[in-house]
Amino acid sequence: MAQPVVHFEVIGTDPGMLRGYYRELFGWEFQTGDAATDAVSAPGQYGFVAGGTTGEHGINGGVGGGDGYERRVLFYVSVPDVEAALRRAEALGGSRRLGPATAPGGDLVIGQFADPEGHVIGVAGPA
Repeated sequence: MAQPVVHFEVIGTDPGMLRGYYRELFGWEFQTGDAATDAVSAPGQYGFVAGGTTGEHGINGGVGGGDGYERRVLFYVSVPDVEAALRRAEALGGSRRLGPATAPGGDLVIGQFADPEGHVIGVAGPA
């Protein structure tokens, strides 16, 4: 796969409840903190889950949100240039929803776009 899925998110109005749900359902453990941007989740309400431990496979993800955040499930695709990917998405009939936004620490840039039918997809790349 040329540009793999590298991250997923589950965003809802009660991120603590959602983390508990997925913890019970799948055994996921979370490190709770801030998302890459406040546009994704309320500060301190984003729970990162690692894709696996030794011998396991999977992608990293997070569960977050809070009051006023749109409920959704989202995945992020790795791209070399977030701005270029967002422009290409727009040129093909999509619409930009977020970004580029630089994550805390400055080493990751994210963006989101809606495809022509309204499905929101994330893109992530180096700063």
